[in-house]
Amino acid sequence: MPPRQPPPARQWDLFCRVVDNLGDVGVCWRLARDLATRGEQVRLIIDDASALAWMAPGGAPGVQVLPWPGPAAPGDVVIEAFGCDPPPAFVDAMVRRAPAPVWINLEYLSAEAYVERSHGLPSPQRNGLVKWFYYPGCTPRTGGLLREPGLMDERAAFDGPAWLAGRGIAVQPGERVVSLFCYDNPAVPALLGELAREPTLLLLTPGHAQRQVADVPPGVRTVRLPWLTQPDYDRLLWACDLNFVRGEDSLVRALWAGAPFVWQAYPQHDGAHAAKVQALLAAMAAAPDVAALWRAWNGLGWAARADAPSALPALPALPALRPWRDALGAWRQGLLEQSDLCTALLAFTLGKARGSC
Repeated sequence: MPPRQPPPARQWDLFCRVVDNLGDVGVCWRLARDLATRGEQVRLIIDDASALAWMAPGGAPGVQVLPWPGPAAPGDVVIEAFGCDPPPAFVDAMVRRAPAPVWINLEYLSAEAYVERSHGLPSPQRNGLVKWFYYPGCTPRTGGLLREPGLMDERAAFDGPAWLAGRGIAVQPGERVVSLFCYDNPAVPALLGELAREPTLLLLTPGHAQRQVADVPPGVRTVRLPWLTQPDYDRLLWACDLNFVRGEDSLVRALWAGAPFVWQAYPQHDGAHAAKVQALLAAMAAAPDVAALWRAWNGLGWAARADAPSALPALPALPALRPWRDALGAWRQGLLEQSDLCTALLAFTLGKARGSC
C-alpha cells in the first residue's frame, strides 16, 4: 500500500489589527511563521507592521505581509485574530468563493472555564458563511498553545551564560538573573526593593520596563536591552533564573522556557483581568507563595493595608527557586503531551473544509 500523501498546501489569510503592537502582532507572526514552516502559504494582513522591523527583520519563507485591507480574493482559510473582523469587501468575496473558505475567529488565551465550553463552536452568519471560534488554552479540550517543532530540543541545548556573554552581559558569581517585561505597574518600586535583598542582574526590555526603572537600590545591576527578535526574546527567557512577563505571547514563551515566572495580565478597568490571573494560577496548581506574588504583581490585593497597595511578598532567593521550577516543569510536561496550537488548528480547519462538524 503506497504511503499516505499529506494534504496539499493551503492559502491562509490572517488578519491582525494592532491594539498592543507587541502582543497582537507577536502572536500573529508566530502563528504565520509556524504555519509556513509546515508547508502552508500565509498572507498576514496587518494595519501596522512596524514592530515586525525588529521582531522579525528577515521575514519568513512562505509568509507574505500585506497592508490592510489585504487582497481582493480570499484563500482557503481566513483567520481573524482576536475578533478584528476582515474588511466588508473581503467578506463579500468570501461569500462568492466556491468552496467558501474556512473562517476562524482566533480568540485570546485564557485558562477560564468558558474556554472549553466555547472552543470549536460555530457562529452562523447572515450571509450564509459560518465562523468558527477557536480558543487557545491549556487543556486537551481547547485549541492548545503555540509551540514550534523542535523548540524544546533547542531549549535543552541552550547555553544561557554563553548567550548572555555574546551580548556583552557578564553575570557575576552568585547573581540572580531576572528579566522584566511589563505594562505600567505601581509595584515596580516594591519589586526593586525585593530584588535588592540579594545580588541581582535585572535585564530590562524596552518600553514600560525601562521607563519605570530609573534609580535602582544597591545590590541590583541593570542592563537596558535593545528590541529583540522573537527567537532572541525566547533565549532571554531561557537565560534567566526568574522572568516577569506580560500579555499572551510572552506568557506562552515563559511556559516553554521552564524558569519560574510572574505574569502580568493586561490591566482592564472593570477588573476582568483578575479572573484570568486566578484561573491560570488554578490551572498551574501554584503554591500559595507564588499565587500571592502573582496577585500582588497584578494589583489584586495581596496587601490589605490601604497605604501599601504596591507591596509585594518576599521573592525567593536563588536556591529557593528550585521547588518553583520543579512544579512548573511538571505542569509544562503535561502541556507538552497535548497537541500544539498549529497542529490542532491544521486538523481543525481541514475537518471543516471537508464538511465535518
